[in-house]
Amino acid sequence: MPSAPSTGATAPETAKTKLEVILGADGVSRLEQARVAVFGCGGVGSNCIEALARGGVGTIAIVDKDVVAPSNINRQAIAYHSTVGRRKIDVTQAMIADINPDCRVIARHAFVLAENIEELLAELEDACGGPLDYIVDAIDTVSTKLAIAKLAEERGLALISSMGGANKLHPECLRIADVHKTVNDSLSRIMRKECRKRGIKHLRVLYSCEEPMHLKAREGAARSERSDLGTASFMPPIMGQMIAGEVIRQISGVGVSSDTASALAMHDAAQRGVLGGRKGGGKKSS
Repeated sequence: MPSAPSTGATAPETAKTKLEVILGADGVSRLEQARVAVFGCGGVGSNCIEALARGGVGTIAIVDKDVVAPSNINRQAIAYHSTVGRRKIDVTQAMIADINPDCRVIARHAFVLAENIEELLAELEDACGGPLDYIVDAIDTVSTKLAIAKLAEERGLALISSMGGANKLHPECLRIADVHKTVNDSLSRIMRKECRKRGIKHLRVLYSCEEPMHLKAREGAARSERSDLGTASFMPPIMGQMIAGEVIRQISGVGVSSDTASALAMHDAAQRGVLGGRKGGGKKSS
């Protein structure tokens, strides 16, 4: 029997098929089975969560006890005039559902504290149905960041911690590194010192090696207001996306061993004009 003529129609592309092109079916499957916890739904955390949801992570646990404020609108994925006053976890959960309805969300309206991190982690693992594959620390409090780092190292949990983005303007200076090998970042400097005191030997962080702008505090402002700290609208979102990229690469197993150092070195050499014969580098022969 002759075969039916081809109509030339192809199946419509979906978010999953676009992911499979670069991550492969196995990588996407690993992400679908993964459990990731994000502590903090602010500028870094909310944008990280958005990218994790778009990246096909199967279970995302979110913890935050804040509400959306007008000042959040310049940088947070969940902050709009329409969401001001709402609990961040509620807005975040709705965002995830709108992006990836298949993603299971475990939401906790709670403070993440050094005193409760162990209990909170146990509660999240129980709710998620198993151990977490990755933890993202997107909170600001040093004592809590240290407690998370200590617990993660003791238990062998995969963790990445966000450092500071205040008073910085160049996302090209963002790097993922061990906290003990960071430069030009005040929060990283404090974390390094405190990690040594606590015997924390390794902590993977996202930080900026850019020298921060030095600004004057607003006249009459109390020191606790930290009015000398400002945040560019693009820095926390890019930080969140970069952290999500690291988590997705590590869980999927794709791109983990890419030689990005060589690529960056070639870029730097091109800017200095020492890559003779390459486009953008070297002097033109006479």
